[in-house]
Amino acid sequence: MEQKIKIAVLGGTGKAGTYLVQELLRQGFPLRLLLRSPENFQINTPLIELVAGDARNYEDVRALTKDCQAVISALGQPVGEVSIFSQATRNVLQAMQEQQICRYILLTGLNVDTPLDQKNPSVQAATEWMKTNYPNTTADKQVEYQLLAESTVDWTLVRLPWIHLTDSAEDVNVSLEDCPGDGVSAGALARFVVDQLSKGTYVRKAPFVANS
Repeated sequence: MEQKIKIAVLGGTGKAGTYLVQELLRQGFPLRLLLRSPENFQINTPLIELVAGDARNYEDVRALTKDCQAVISALGQPVGEVSIFSQATRNVLQAMQEQQICRYILLTGLNVDTPLDQKNPSVQAATEWMKTNYPNTTADKQVEYQLLAESTVDWTLVRLPWIHLTDSAEDVNVSLEDCPGDGVSAGALARFVVDQLSKGTYVRKAPFVANS
């Protein structure tokens, strides 16, 4: 039987994170989840180890990633709090370097810009809307991308449109230049992310992922 690597997961109880955790379990991956309130977590399985803490605290992230071989972040922004994304990624990158972990997969919005982008007018308008209405979070996600680009780890930053809380069986479309659809099924997204653990197609790249 193939030995599965252990995955450290941030944001495992959010919209996309819930489906991601379910898919990782379905494929038999052992997980370690960082949770602010682990007492509220409902899944009971020997494949999951819970770590109480906050992604903005380095020691919590260090405890999360110990003995893991990859990190996946589906972090969402807590309402009313300072943007967490760049600080969480700083902590993850430091812990990965200390513990010699190579693979880091993150979910983010389509508003993050990269040098390869050729966003269509609709996607560009959505990007500008986010910059206007959520300037701090949008800027912080851009900082997160820069941290990844300047790092030496094998990262993949998955850029997403609206996430539909369904387990659609349809395939996803992927582009490095423009978002190929208006939405993505959380189930299809989860399968794409888990596939990236063993594929190098989008290493050190920021693909847009969507259903057609």
